[in-house]
Amino acid sequence: MEQVLLIEDDHRIRLSLTLGLEDEGYAVRGAATAEEGLSAQRREPADTVLVDLMLPGVDGFECIRQLRSRDDVPIVVVSARDDTHDIVAALEAGADDYLVKPVAVKELSARLRALRRRARASAVAAVPALVFGDLEIRPEAGEVSVGGQPVGLTRTEFRLLCELAQHPGRVLSRAQLLERVWEYAYGDERLVDVHVGRIRQKIESDPAVPRHLVTVRGMGYKLLR
Repeated sequence: MEQVLLIEDDHRIRLSLTLGLEDEGYAVRGAATAEEGLSAQRREPADTVLVDLMLPGVDGFECIRQLRSRDDVPIVVVSARDDTHDIVAALEAGADDYLVKPVAVKELSARLRALRRRARASAVAAVPALVFGDLEIRPEAGEVSVGGQPVGLTRTEFRLLCELAQHPGRVLSRAQLLERVWEYAYGDERLVDVHVGRIRQKIESDPAVPRHLVTVRGMGYKLLR
């Protein structure tokens, strides 16, 4: 049974989501504050963490940063804040996905299943190292290096980079990447943009003028050798 940690200060929402996810077959533990949730995750790591942004004390953004600094657990934001700035900030802090309240439990459950499938699956099977100049991607080992120096990517960032690397020089649209990497038939394309930006910060010498992971205006992204 998949273990979910729900960090949500509103008791009614926490109870509603807990009951709904339990009906979907998940084991859910709740926490009313970031501090409580972080402590719970240290004691007994969950398979996935759901985080509200508007938490008392330590807010959701800092909670995500602290979770991400410790491990690569899939993190989904569930928040009433739907401003683009908040969504981008949460994804840049390390969240894998973002859902705006009110949330349908069926949709949330589908997102969680997709996250876990991605976490379990190898990004690319039986593929040798993929080399793009000083950028080297080793899919089977789950490793990326630039100029011989290892680069730390989250699972989602790694899958996105591998998907682009499998099609060198070919433009992949945001919708295609959402479907192939996130396994979403539809969704917020900002997920793709923010993760591309995070990857560029890690693999490009000048993220503002990328040499490898480039944007094709009006079409999408491609990875160049």
